[in-house]
Amino acid sequence: MAKNKGRKILLLPGDGIGPEVVSEVKKILEWFNKHKSLDFSFEEELIGGASIDANKIPITDEVFYKSLESDAVILGACGGPKWDNLEFSKKPERALLKLRKELKLFANLRPAICFKQLVDSSTLKPEVVSGLDIMIVRELTGGIYFGEPRGIEPIENNQRKGINTHSYTTSEIHRIAEVAFDLAKKRSNKVTSCEKSNVMEAGVLWREEVQAIKDKLFKTVELNHMLADNCAMQLLRNPKQFDVILADNLFGDMLSDEAAMLTGSLGLLPSASLGAKDKNGKIRSLYEPVHGSAPDIAGKNLANPIATILSLSMALRYSLDLDKEADQLEEAVQKVLDDGLRTKDIISKGKKEVTTTDMGDAIISKLK
Repeated sequence: MAKNKGRKILLLPGDGIGPEVVSEVKKILEWFNKHKSLDFSFEEELIGGASIDANKIPITDEVFYKSLESDAVILGACGGPKWDNLEFSKKPERALLKLRKELKLFANLRPAICFKQLVDSSTLKPEVVSGLDIMIVRELTGGIYFGEPRGIEPIENNQRKGINTHSYTTSEIHRIAEVAFDLAKKRSNKVTSCEKSNVMEAGVLWREEVQAIKDKLFKTVELNHMLADNCAMQLLRNPKQFDVILADNLFGDMLSDEAAMLTGSLGLLPSASLGAKDKNGKIRSLYEPVHGSAPDIAGKNLANPIATILSLSMALRYSLDLDKEADQLEEAVQKVLDDGLRTKDIISKGKKEVTTTDMGDAIISKLK
């Protein structure tokens, strides 16, 4: 294979178990460089609490500009109880929000896949989750998390009022809906769009504009509208009815966490946050595992690196045009699970418990 120069990947290990799981991704990148002549260039930088400890801010300008210049950014985790008492604007998680907003990463893709080897790990009956494969598309830069005005202000009688504003525009809804419809065309051709149009004007607009873009550009894709609270119920009752779920920032956040837990472990699930294509066809992107920093097991070599490794697979597929290598990596993960190797979070009777580094090494061995 010819050498592909200039694929720049920025690794941001972050906090808690982040450095441990990102370390396994680094080993895989090194393997691809050595055995596939892919010539990735990658470097590590501080983010979140680690950056606060070193630099007094969650992300420095230098790291931010490196993220702008990278072909893909892979994040471990941000935050932990150590930094809980900092004021809101200085918390580790602000680094992640800054990256999402400034890189204009408006589309969050979170697959919820129940691996056949781990059906018994789910809290739902095997027949309910077996074969589950949902893609949740969440709008990431609008809605109540970014709306203005916002804040906490004093009011009469010594009380206070908290304000967050939920708003969306036609163009914001159209661009995220197009991502969902495009993905559905490559899957089972079905989108379920979720909102609360029964009680929210922004929900009415969401429903009308998603329908409009479907009627104009995606006539062959099946579209269902569903109230977000009903979707939450249906995910527990009959999750296999869904293919692609489209939702705004708030509801997408909640529904994707719920869907993740159907699969048995957050330690298995990746995510991608994508921006629009530039004139050269390049997209800004951030990839991260769905799990948090898990400070209770940090530094103990217990964390499951699969979610972060599958986040790398998503980066290979969506940002680096390396579908074949993405398939290879996903197949390697499946083979390791077939062999019965399990980290502590997914261990079950008759399986072999392994460490974070053991799991990474086993996956690399299946690549060979």
